[in-house]
Amino acid sequence: MKFIVRGKNIEITDSLRDYAEDKIGKVRKYFEYEDVIEAQVSLEVERGRHIVEVTLFVDGLILRAEDKTDDMYTSIDGVVSKLEGQIRKYKTKINRKIKGINKEDILDIEDDNDNDEDEHEVRVVKTKKFAIKPMYIEEAVMQMDLLHHDFFVFSNAKTEEVNVVYKRNDGNYGLIEPTF
Repeated sequence: MKFIVRGKNIEITDSLRDYAEDKIGKVRKYFEYEDVIEAQVSLEVERGRHIVEVTLFVDGLILRAEDKTDDMYTSIDGVVSKLEGQIRKYKTKINRKIKGINKEDILDIEDDNDNDEDEHEVRVVKTKKFAIKPMYIEEAVMQMDLLHHDFFVFSNAKTEEVNVVYKRNDGNYGLIEPTF
């Protein structure tokens, strides 16, 4: 498993790095091939809050979790717990699809989190179709702002690929570009 550990407003000590790698490394047990896992770990201190953000790249699947507490080690433990919940949820859905099992067929489901959100199926309630015209990133951001949307799908005039611009929580913009 490959780790990339970064810190913001905090010095990454060897013990902190080892703790993060040890705890986050435990998610290997959920995957068959641990060498295809890359973990990007961001440790940050902001206004007394210790923020840990982890992004796992596992053979085409991207998992992301974040936790904020008053203690960095507690935040690491929390983010690992969230990641394990996401992995269990994902694996359960995949196994059900493979086996053709519906939720109604399962009488007793063990759930450590007791979270009702895990039991809801994905429902698409609205579909929109629209023509994608080539435009530059700045034009797409302007169009998104004019429409008061949080994201905007467009054809990038430079790359001739479909891209997405989105408004980030910090007020800046993000760009999603496809890779193959």
